Amino acid sequence: MPEEDLIELKFRLFDGSDIGPIRYPPTSTVAMLKDRIISEWPRDKKIIPEVANDVKLISAGKILENNMTVAQCASSPFSELPAGVITMHVVVQPSSTKTKTEKRIDESPKKTACSCSIL
Repeated sequence: MPEEDLIELKFRLFDGSDIGPIRYPPTSTVAMLKDRIISEWPRDKKIIPEVANDVKLISAGKILENNMTVAQCASSPFSELPAGVITMHVVVQPSSTKTKTEKRIDESPKKTACSCSIL
């Protein structure tokens, strides 16, 4: 694939640090990007995603679906800037955190209090 056909992306993490920029073919999918992010994730971070479903990518204010290609993601007004690096924001939502939160909500006893006064 010619070098000029590749799209340059970087991924902004929650603390402001970046992974990349890295050049990708336009046919790469968001799922492939997520796998690459997980493999290159800095191990000194407090939050480390374990699987691709723990990661959400946001580009131009939209959450990207796993089946989208880089070419589809890059087709925004911002990507028409010449020789620009496209920045995608990374949000991590580990599935273990979701289940712990759900359990806490489900297991909490319902408190019913009566505020009636009998005179």
